[in-house]
Amino acid sequence: MVLPAPLLLLADSRLPAGGHAHSGGLEPAAAAGAVTDVPTLADFLRGRLATAGLVTAALAASACAHAGRMGPKGWAVLDAETDARMPSPAQRRASRSQGRSLLRAVRTAAPHPALDALADLPAPHHPLVLGAAVAAAGGTPAHAASVAAYGAVTGPASAAVRLLALDPLAVHAALAGLAPQVDAVAAEAAGYADGDPAACPAASAPALDVFAELHPRADMRLFES
Repeated sequence: MVLPAPLLLLADSRLPAGGHAHSGGLEPAAAAGAVTDVPTLADFLRGRLATAGLVTAALAASACAHAGRMGPKGWAVLDAETDARMPSPAQRRASRSQGRSLLRAVRTAAPHPALDALADLPAPHHPLVLGAAVAAAGGTPAHAASVAAYGAVTGPASAAVRLLALDPLAVHAALAGLAPQVDAVAAEAAGYADGDPAACPAASAPALDVFAELHPRADMRLFES
């Protein structure tokens, strides 16, 4: 799949949307000794992709598919579906924080009615904003799912380089090894785009939930989540 240039910007870590402040659970996993090197990082990313990554990608695809015909009430329903798939209050706060930052960035760069309707929510979840931003840029639900699945592994991988001083080349090699799985998860997630948002997957990741709740209690933190 070829991503148009505006969509590449959404996947770029330089986008001022606050993603650099979040590790996707990597920091507390590292603090607990669950991630210590490149092989354990690859395992972490694989598990995150299959659970939180799939859920996020499906929600982003659904948001993209419905963006053009959804008002504030419709967005509130999809936002509630997202809430239901995040048992951890800390994860919900992180998702809303990133969503608020991304919405501010994309509305500045490319104003669009779908983004304006989403802005009526106090703090929309990140995958909803991502899906709406892809739609505003002329992308498809499949594009939204791809960007979300990609971000599910690249964000934590980048955090691991900073936290654990891992070899960046080795980390990128691990990401390259995960590329087929990223594509597979994105393709699966895109299949939920046109259906009832309530039918989106709800794959659980109890370890990520526990890590998310432990993280705010840490004495020293480099990342918000």
